[in-house]
Amino acid sequence: MVNETTGEGLKSVIGVPGLALAIINGIIGAGIFALPAIAGIQLGAFAIFGYIFCSVMMAAIMLCYAEIGSKVTTSGGSYAYVQTAFGNLAGYIINWLYFFGWNVLGSAAVINIIADSLAILFPVFLDPLLRGLFFFAMIGFMILVNVLGAKQSISVVKLITIIKLLPLLAIIIFGFSQVKTANLHWEHLPPLKTFSNTALMLFFAFAGFETTLGVSGEFKNPKRTVPLGICLGGVVVLIVYILLQTVTQGVLGASMATVKDAPLAAVAEKIVGPIGATILLFTAAISCFGCVFSDIMSTPRALFAGANDGLFPKFLSKVHTKYATPYLSVITYGALIFIFSVSGGFKQLAVLASAAILLVYLAVILATVKLRKQQQPSAEKTFKAPGGLIFPVIGIAAIIWLLTSLSKWEILSTIIFIAIVGVMYFITKQFKKDKAVTIPASE
Repeated sequence: MVNETTGEGLKSVIGVPGLALAIINGIIGAGIFALPAIAGIQLGAFAIFGYIFCSVMMAAIMLCYAEIGSKVTTSGGSYAYVQTAFGNLAGYIINWLYFFGWNVLGSAAVINIIADSLAILFPVFLDPLLRGLFFFAMIGFMILVNVLGAKQSISVVKLITIIKLLPLLAIIIFGFSQVKTANLHWEHLPPLKTFSNTALMLFFAFAGFETTLGVSGEFKNPKRTVPLGICLGGVVVLIVYILLQTVTQGVLGASMATVKDAPLAAVAEKIVGPIGATILLFTAAISCFGCVFSDIMSTPRALFAGANDGLFPKFLSKVHTKYATPYLSVITYGALIFIFSVSGGFKQLAVLASAAILLVYLAVILATVKLRKQQQPSAEKTFKAPGGLIFPVIGIAAIIWLLTSLSKWEILSTIIFIAIVGVMYFITKQFKKDKAVTIPASE
């Protein structure tokens, strides 16, 4: 079967299963391996309701992404959605918040988590030089596969997702036999503040689904692929999260506090012995690898789309003549992750991350509401979230609540970052105007 080539020069090769697995891969990262203990220590058996509460908030955001993603089918994901609805300035700010404030810094941190996990078994990974070489080889491999094509990239994502899910599913299946029902009872409801603080952490455990939507220009039949892929991926993640929390809480109970850094490894050890903890350690490393791989597959498309719109340097819009991929965007983005991962600079800038992704979500929800008002040709049947404005309002309320929970430094650093990006936008725009005037005058 010949793959359709889009107007951007890319190939439409990603269907519903590929998108759903990529979303699962993007959400289930390093956090889930410690999350059951964080939630269990704070909320006890009531933690399951924390997941349900957060899933409702995230479902509202996902449905907005599903709706707008079925309408806007160019590359760029969140950037493309916001730029289409609100224009270049809004798109430019969201692109910087998304690709730098959230993804570059996040992937640099996750790359270091991989090395830290392996260093528990192989202390040699604590050596800065070997660590740097390891990062270079790992990121170089990710860049190479992603340059070769979206089809190859999504195949790797599918494989990694299956590999990371198998041990987690094994814990769920074999762990149920060791669950003690007494560990699943709660005597009283947790304080509202405790529930709110824990829900904030759980909410970010559901973040990451939007990364894969960066390849929105390479979806087969996006009007069907986007809503089905998002919904399927989100449901699977929710089920896995709740079952893992139930099993971990049921097996460990009050002893969870003594293994708070690796509760799933502790459950695996109870099931199959010491080898179980080792398997979970490697699973955590593979899970982190999959998240960064997805990021290098998807986020460069936002740079590519921004370059096509004249907002980023033109060279980022180059498409490989043989592989039909935005290869210079992929290489540039991978290089940025490498630089920050070896320099440790992401630690000082990571304060931007939480506010950045919340503002991206907020902008996409508002873009969904705006585009919903536009008349579409009757032949253009696209997905529309049910319930009118119910889900957008839930999403907006959830984001505003989460924003109020951020520290003053997170808020201040984000405001400064947006101000700097805004100045960059107007300087770039003025430079292009001056260049456009100068060139004809010299001829």
